[in-house]
Order: sequence, then C-alpha cells, then structure tokens
Amino acid sequence: MSLRSTIATPGGKQRFVRRIFATIADRYDLITGLLSYGRDRKWKERLIGLAALTPDDRVLDLACGTGDILFRAVETARVGVGLDVTFRMLQLAAAKAPLVRRGAEGARATLVTGDMLALPFPAASFTVVTTGYGLRNVPDIEQAIDEIARVLRPGGRLLSLDFNRPRQPLLRAAYLSYLTIVGSALGFVLHRDPDTYRYIPESIRNYPGAEGVARLLEARGFTGVRVLPLLGGLMAIHTARRSG
Repeated sequence: MSLRSTIATPGGKQRFVRRIFATIADRYDLITGLLSYGRDRKWKERLIGLAALTPDDRVLDLACGTGDILFRAVETARVGVGLDVTFRMLQLAAAKAPLVRRGAEGARATLVTGDMLALPFPAASFTVVTTGYGLRNVPDIEQAIDEIARVLRPGGRLLSLDFNRPRQPLLRAAYLSYLTIVGSALGFVLHRDPDTYRYIPESIRNYPGAEGVARLLEARGFTGVRVLPLLGGLMAIHTARRSG
C-alpha cells in the first residue's frame, strides 16, 4: 500500500503517525532543524512571544515533542504540561529538563503521554494552549480543535506553528516536490525507509493550509483568529482566543 493511501483515512493516518514518530524520535530535533533551515527555534521563540505569558498562566503544549516550547513557556508561566502520543519523545524531553532555566517561582513542567483527540484533562483547565506541528498530524483536525476549546478557559489563547499549504499551484508543486526529494533522501539515509520523512509533504497535501485552519477555528468557537506567515508563507503561526 502506498504512503498516500495509507494516510488517506483517519485510522490509517493515526497508526502511521504513531509508528513513524516512535521511529524518528531520537533524530527529531536534528531533522526539524534541517527542514526549517535552522529557523525552527526562532519560530518557536516568536510563538512564545506572541503568547504574552504571565506568571498566572497555565500552559498546555500539545504534540510537545522534546519540549522546546514547553520549557520556554514555564520560564514564565506558573504551570506547564506537555502532551505527546510518543513516549520516547517525552523521555528525550525529560532528559532536557535539568538544563531548563527556571523562571516563575514554583513553575513546573509535567509530561503526559496522550492523544490530542481525547485530552486527559478537565474542561477549562488551561489559559494557554500551544502546539508545534501538531494540528497537521492529527487524523481529525476538527475534533482536535474541539478538544483544545474544551480544555481552554473562556478567553484562553491558542497558538499553533506548522507548515503551510501554499495556495499558488506552481509554488505549492515546487514546495512539495522539494520536500519529497529531501525527505526521501533523509529517510533512506537515516532509516532505510524513504517514507519516513516523505510523510511531511504527503501530510501537507491533505492539510487545509493556514487559511483553511483559520476558518475551522472560527467555525468552532475561536475569535480574533490571525495567521502570521513565516518563510515567505511556507510556514505559519496561528493565534486565536476561545470565545467567552
């Protein structure tokens, strides 16, 4: 079965994503840096700046990976929780914890294994939800947005960093072709499996893009939705508030 057909259904995508992220966890930071031309950390810093965190905030970082956004958040926020479906990612994040600068008095970062489609938290538990490359990888974006809205307090903020899906056909074709070639080569060299990173452009093909995600957020109860383009529009940050 081809990669495209494998991830064409929610169940197939869920199984593939869980397997592939367990495979790439130990090289996740390296690959993220390479595919972002070394700008990934700057984009995450910008996301944190846009969050305008205070010592009163309770932050949930979804698809937290190895903890870059989470650990930056708890330098200011009172509480930070990082959730990821891949246990190995959380092991790697925990290994970074002793190196994290401690900001707000009593700040704590907790790591939880869990699914973005069924968050293991009560309603209105957090004032801020962040995610880096999370919404594109879920099998059902609308359900994920509904879960984010559920755990956010009224007026709470959502910030999401992800790849975009360029609207211009020629640019989109060139972008996806580049990611396919580079991803296939990296997948073969590092894992002897071209599909490992070829998944990224395939996931973008089925992704509604930054403007599409913005419309989904507005339709599902978020206000003040903004799209901030990065890398000439090839990447984007969403900011939004849960309606009261």
